[in-house]
Amino acid sequence: MHRSRLSTILIDVPEASAGEAAAFWSAALGVPATPVPGEEQFTSLPGALPSLTLAVQAVDAEARYHVDLETDDVEAETARLLALGAVEINRWLECRILRAPGGHILCVIPRHSDDFADHATIWGD
Repeated sequence: MHRSRLSTILIDVPEASAGEAAAFWSAALGVPATPVPGEEQFTSLPGALPSLTLAVQAVDAEARYHVDLETDDVEAETARLLALGAVEINRWLECRILRAPGGHILCVIPRHSDDFADHATIWGD
């Protein structure tokens, strides 16, 4: 048995336009653009989505959106999503990067939020 929840929506932008994109989304949503210490590729937009994280992520790829599913068992959640039709395309640190049917990117990430238990779904026997 494990738990997971949608925790993060990321606005992926090419590295060269990350600052401009973060400023745009900050102004458009009326929230501060806050760099994430130690993770320079991320600029958080706190307060934009209650109980979720919204951030701009500088990537070496095309502009897109992707979501993160937070879990207390990365292996079990990855296996569950693979059984539903996702395909693992990469790994980064403790995260699994998947492509869902339809082509969207999603990441399975370790539990990190304080309110995880309040919003997580329980999976398993």
